[in-house]
Amino acid sequence: MSGRYVALGSSMAAGPGIRPQVRGAPFGSGRSARNYAHLVGAQLNLDLVDVTFSGATTAQVLAERQRGARPQIEALDGSEELVTITIGGNDVGYVPLLMAATLPRPARLLPAIGALFDRDAREQALNGVGDSLRAVGNAVRRRSPRARVVFVDYLTLLPPAGVPAPPLSAADADLGHHVAAGLEDATAAAAEATGCELVRAGQASRQHHGWSADPWAVGAGWPLPWRPAPFHPNAAGMRAIADLIADSTGGNG
Repeated sequence: MSGRYVALGSSMAAGPGIRPQVRGAPFGSGRSARNYAHLVGAQLNLDLVDVTFSGATTAQVLAERQRGARPQIEALDGSEELVTITIGGNDVGYVPLLMAATLPRPARLLPAIGALFDRDAREQALNGVGDSLRAVGNAVRRRSPRARVVFVDYLTLLPPAGVPAPPLSAADADLGHHVAAGLEDATAAAAEATGCELVRAGQASRQHHGWSADPWAVGAGWPLPWRPAPFHPNAAGMRAIADLIADSTGGNG
């Protein structure tokens, strides 16, 4: 495989805290030179354009600026051989929910924090993210008609139901599981509906959650700039996702 490769997505694709960061990347993007896009680009001999950005929503892929950066989809010029997409978690408040669950109880008195634990609000967000993901898939297919377009869902972050994930309470972990499952289902449905491919990173990483002996993601903790962000992929996780993508596109073996 050769040609142009554009990577779209949020921090789950950008890789905040995985060293080294991309030199000259926009402030706050958290874009790692060892994220899965860079690894795939090198493995498949593709010319990578990485516009992944921490905090991105589907709206910022499609139409809205983020910290001055243009909508991610504008990176597509129609010559792409491969486009990968990891998005949707910020639309439904997935990682913010998990981060908030590690805070002291009094912090939940803050309206913005407490709202993350409103199950009805999370359900409403999940009900809407499917349409947003389909809009992304359709827009990418229109702009890059010759490309292989691959949705890559989120790594599994939490242990299986019933397995403790300290300091998260059982109730907070249950809500996290619900949001993760809904997002995974919505991503799969969007890929099928828009004629895109799907790499099931979540399914492949069930035994590699942040509390496991061989984690592909970081568990709970404080965000520190010199290490991978909590509730995000680590270097091993990015390598695993890159291998999944290479396998799916015939780049391995």
